Amino acid sequence: MVLKNMTKPLIVIIILCSLKNVHSQPLAELSTINKKDLLKNVEILTSEEFDGRLPGSSGYNKAANFIAKKFSNIELKPAGEDGYFQYLNVEYNKIDKPAVLKLIAGKDTITYQHGKDFVVRGFSGSGKLALPVVFCGYGISRPDLGYDDYDGRNLKNKVVLVFKQNPSWKINNQDWGNASPREKSLVAKKHGAKGILFVSLPNETNPQPLIGSVLHGDGEQPQDFPQLHISIDAANEFLSRAAVKINECQSRIDEKKKPFSINLMTTAVIEVNAKYEKSARTMNVVGLIEGSDTKLKNEFLIIGAHLDHVGSQASLLFPGANDNASGSAAVIELARAFKKNKIKPKRSIIFVLFASEEQGLLGSKHFVNNWKRGYDKIIAMINLDCIGYGDSIQVGNGKSSPELWKIAKQKDQENFKYMVEETWSGGGADATPFHEKEVPCLYFVTTNSYEHLHLLTDKTETLNPELYEKIVKLAFLTAKEVAAGNYNREKISK
Repeated sequence: MVLKNMTKPLIVIIILCSLKNVHSQPLAELSTINKKDLLKNVEILTSEEFDGRLPGSSGYNKAANFIAKKFSNIELKPAGEDGYFQYLNVEYNKIDKPAVLKLIAGKDTITYQHGKDFVVRGFSGSGKLALPVVFCGYGISRPDLGYDDYDGRNLKNKVVLVFKQNPSWKINNQDWGNASPREKSLVAKKHGAKGILFVSLPNETNPQPLIGSVLHGDGEQPQDFPQLHISIDAANEFLSRAAVKINECQSRIDEKKKPFSINLMTTAVIEVNAKYEKSARTMNVVGLIEGSDTKLKNEFLIIGAHLDHVGSQASLLFPGANDNASGSAAVIELARAFKKNKIKPKRSIIFVLFASEEQGLLGSKHFVNNWKRGYDKIIAMINLDCIGYGDSIQVGNGKSSPELWKIAKQKDQENFKYMVEETWSGGGADATPFHEKEVPCLYFVTTNSYEHLHLLTDKTETLNPELYEKIVKLAFLTAKEVAAGNYNREKISK
């Protein structure tokens, strides 16, 4: 009887100790992910040595080699076609010094500051010119819709000033077509222009700032056609002799839904020096932890982020700390957390850094299109993009993959309580090509993440270290659950 009574408290102690060990194990694993290591890698990826990580450049190649070395040190298995590298070809445009924009109005000359008053479009052509400027509204030529900003204007040997975006309204409910800078440039060039100045729509609540961008659109590259994005203030100075403001121009066109194009009686002095390659080699970086289960190791969790940013132009560096050195550094630390904690996932995990997201998801599309094991074998994809700046955690694509999203939500409730309820469907960014193949995806991002998006200010010191650490830890807990086999692949909702 005495022995039986003594066993009861002993059993309770054993259970409590077991529960303590169960709880402490995830905490110990999470301790390997810390803001210090994350920020150190972000600092390296945003350094001048990597030159803004534009695919096709030596700076991007250095960044890819840095990732490959990290993967090797972590002891991930190479999973590319050449070690860790999976190659693809992309367009590449290197913009060297000088980058010049001046305004001449009669005897007055204004010299604009590169990075403050204007930026060069990532796929600008080269040119050195001093030509009159004509304002041509939205830069649209659609006679089939009864709308043509170029109608009645002589653009031969002129520079055109146009709105960067298309109008929000339509004619006969018809789409305007491609609003890309390349298409607008080709339309202007077809009408005789020698260069183009883009300005953001001034009447929007938050007009787009001067961003670095290589999202250029389809078509042949106009290599002798300079393309600049100028500030609203600069646009008004070009319009000064026409006695009208740029916001008034937009209002007049939008209200009447008719073109309002005018000769500005000012001259633009432009100089751009660009070196274009139609097909430059770049690479995704791919590493693997092979699953431990004889059956489940043939199923894969993909953890990815895009390594690229928009590069530099005439020595003006766009560092891209939040977009997306933050996601790239997270992939490194997630892989390291699995290996350092000696976690043996039942499913295989592929860690991949994608090239050329900024040009149109080219790296992730290449990865998906060259996947040979069957899309049904990809159990889930986790995408990390812009995760270092903001004020809370958002996990996107939950409307398409609700069961997967619930895992992330549960892990957040248990550990952080930082994740908002808002989500979306359809993938998003590098998750999109996977979503289109009916792969369940989650897109980890922070809320209010884009204040410095594609700006010179997207630097390491602007990041939110505490939030950054938490979102990477949440991604780890979610990935661990999926890789352990505790998630059944769901049929996604498109």
